Amino acid sequence: MKDALVIAGKAYSSRLLVGTGKYKDFAETRAAVEASGAQIVTVAIRRTNIGQNANEPSLLDALPPSKFTYLPNTAGCYNAADAVRTLRLARELLDGHSLVKLEVLGDAHTLFPNMPETLKAAEQLVKEGFQVMVYCSDDPIQAQMLESIGCVAVMPLASLIGSGMGILNPWNLRLIIEKAKVPVLVDAGVGTASDAAVAMELGCDGVLMNTAIAAAKDPVLMAQAMRKAVEAGREAFLAGRMPKKLYSAAPSSPTEGRISPSQPKAA
Repeated sequence: MKDALVIAGKAYSSRLLVGTGKYKDFAETRAAVEASGAQIVTVAIRRTNIGQNANEPSLLDALPPSKFTYLPNTAGCYNAADAVRTLRLARELLDGHSLVKLEVLGDAHTLFPNMPETLKAAEQLVKEGFQVMVYCSDDPIQAQMLESIGCVAVMPLASLIGSGMGILNPWNLRLIIEKAKVPVLVDAGVGTASDAAVAMELGCDGVLMNTAIAAAKDPVLMAQAMRKAVEAGREAFLAGRMPKKLYSAAPSSPTEGRISPSQPKAA
């Protein structure tokens, strides 16, 4: 694959990762995920059935693991111990699957990450052989600490989870991207396609979203728009945009060989 996203040694052609919650049913989840082109899907172990409830419909039937890479996450966890316990359960349910998304929240109102607990959980999970993609604040120092622990990707928020506010601090994201040696993916805050495109134009390796698609009036159409936005933003980043200027007298069309207009003579 040309220009593949590589996470924990595995290559993916899509740089859009999508969540599986907040849809009206598993059929809509499947339709939106397929429209997005995503190959990695996140699942909240505490809220979604992937086999722990034998008599209920399972997401595994709608999105078979043979076709999609599952990224179990710790949504709803507010301390390191609960997060580690949740991902141990996920590994059992998914036959030893080790790629996970860690998020430890600070409070139920903002869902802002609790970074001390996040760092503690990340260190324990890496020791236990998990490949940890981690939701974090847009703090360049914290991101470097998570990378040094051994996380395979850092995922700073663009704005608060579910807010749809877009990228509020592009400068911090740029600082994280410049220092990181692992993939950097924007996680949380994307509201529409232009937000995803901006994230990719900044140099992010990918974007993860859920609410922006699931809460749209037409989730399937929005998923398609997000796929195009991520692809366009990545291409724009690789192409290298022109420098911004306050004004420019340089014409956009070539002038060589053209007859110059006569200049007014000096009096």
